[in-house]
Amino acid sequence: MTIHYTRTGRGKPLLLVHGLGATCGSWDTISPALSQVREVIAIDLPGHGQTPDEADSGTFDGLARSLDNWLGAENLTGIDMVGSSLGARLVLEMARRGQAGAVVALDPGGFWQGWERTFFKATLMPSVALVRALRPTLSAITGNVAGRTALLAQLSARPWALDGAFVARELKSLADTRTVNSLVKDLANGAMQEGPAKTAAPVVIGWGRKDRLCLPQQADRAIKAFPGATLHWFERSGHFPMWDRPEETVRVILDAMSI
Repeated sequence: MTIHYTRTGRGKPLLLVHGLGATCGSWDTISPALSQVREVIAIDLPGHGQTPDEADSGTFDGLARSLDNWLGAENLTGIDMVGSSLGARLVLEMARRGQAGAVVALDPGGFWQGWERTFFKATLMPSVALVRALRPTLSAITGNVAGRTALLAQLSARPWALDGAFVARELKSLADTRTVNSLVKDLANGAMQEGPAKTAAPVVIGWGRKDRLCLPQQADRAIKAFPGATLHWFERSGHFPMWDRPEETVRVILDAMSI
């Protein structure tokens, strides 16, 4: 298994795991600050960015298998981890398996029930289709406030404040990820994320109060699955705290990791 990654900074290693349809570049809003005090390793999950997919990369279990194997192959078992969305669920799964050190999971998937599963699938799939249809014009659309606000209304509490070029790159990545549709179906229909963590290191679950994808009521289920975890609310954030509240996100991560 070959996983593409970037490595910046100095100090104790810290692994960053992005969300559905994204790449290691999703962390660009906070990785420079983190790399001032840690060696930051940001990966492209299989089927995303520059990492090729494997036969099972369209499923959560397949991605978890690939990540678990890669950690062992790279001698990174027990590394501190931060994940976002799908990546947040993956780092919680690594903690459950005893493969992680300290963990910060930002708005993790896998804790939806009942109608929330349908909501997740029914709102995300049309958005993916729209982004793919608009791909040739995404740079122009996201270059103005109205355009990126319309496209990111479900994911960000303040899309107008985000950099247009950054948003265009993120949306193009979503459009280009071939495994997105199969992953959405697998995540919506699959089992809930199980816990607890097999680690004595801190586990922090962060949630945006204005998350319109992984709804805030799911945070209670996450804490019940990982009873030793600490819950941090990002009061003015949507689904991606590292986009909406980058400075606060850095503080939460470094506090959890004890730098």
